[in-house]
Amino acid sequence: EAREPKSSAAVDVSVIVPITMGDGRVREVVEALSRELDRLGKTWECILVFDGVRGNAWREANELAERFSGRVRSIGFQQTFGESVCLSAGFEQSRGRVLVTSPQYVQVDPFELGKMLAALDGGADFVTPWRHPRIDPYLNRVQSALFNWVMRRIIHGKFHDLNCYFRAFKRQVLEELTIYGDMYRFLPVIAFRQGFNVVEVKVRHLQEWGGAGFFGLGVYVRRVLDILGMVFLAKFTLKPLRFFGTLGGALLVAGGGVLAYTVWDRVFNETGLYQRPLFLVSLIGVVLGVQIIGFGLVGEIIIFTQARNLREYRIERIWESRTGAEDETRKDDSHRSPGA
Repeated sequence: EAREPKSSAAVDVSVIVPITMGDGRVREVVEALSRELDRLGKTWECILVFDGVRGNAWREANELAERFSGRVRSIGFQQTFGESVCLSAGFEQSRGRVLVTSPQYVQVDPFELGKMLAALDGGADFVTPWRHPRIDPYLNRVQSALFNWVMRRIIHGKFHDLNCYFRAFKRQVLEELTIYGDMYRFLPVIAFRQGFNVVEVKVRHLQEWGGAGFFGLGVYVRRVLDILGMVFLAKFTLKPLRFFGTLGGALLVAGGGVLAYTVWDRVFNETGLYQRPLFLVSLIGVVLGVQIIGFGLVGEIIIFTQARNLREYRIERIWESRTGAEDETRKDDSHRSPGA
């Protein structure tokens, strides 16, 4: 069962490590990151979130908890919920001003953590890594490069390595963002679209787990759906009628055109509609087009009624003059919206 922290005092850095395999290298991760954080003079804690697995990694976690006197804690789920839930659970139990997420093995040189924390001290809200150069198989690098190229075109950002989960960000980021499903993969994108200052830092790639070559068909289908989901979240969350209206309008025009042709052919050439399957297809297209446009209208009504609770921006700072002196105030209650 999860161990409760011995103190509620805040620490500098909370490291959250989702464990999805019983043979995850827990000891290696904790020892490597703890050495670097101690070298940097940071107070820290490490929260290991076991996603329905136990095995050797769980035993190592319990040993580490005793060895590091409460700075290492374990959270165990009875079943698998996914890495987004692991990240959320770890965040709820964390006390750090800065959060660091790490894979269940040492993927990136721990020395790079100092560079990432320095970027946060320099004004960044979120630091995402760019493994350069990559050391995994060539075909994997090509697929990753293609995925990241597509995402850059969608969000108009400059991210080169969204597949690396060794990240550092301020606590405020997860306080303002909601992650679910596979959205942890796109957390830098969501933070960027929300208005946070997201910085990409080149890091030294040490090793890579997972298979080489092509993945199963289901993996590619999920990635395509993820990309489509990000397109919608990035561009149409507050304007659903633009998305549904465009899609429904295209179906309506195409179906209506074909339907008009088949009816014209029936009237003037006396061709029976029962001999024209195209008539049924066009009719279905018209009906679907009307329904999809209706979905967009319903979405617009929902957005309109909730408009006061939605914001497309977040306030970083407010400057105001008081009695001739210029004061700079940090605005922490930033507004958020799912599709900013």
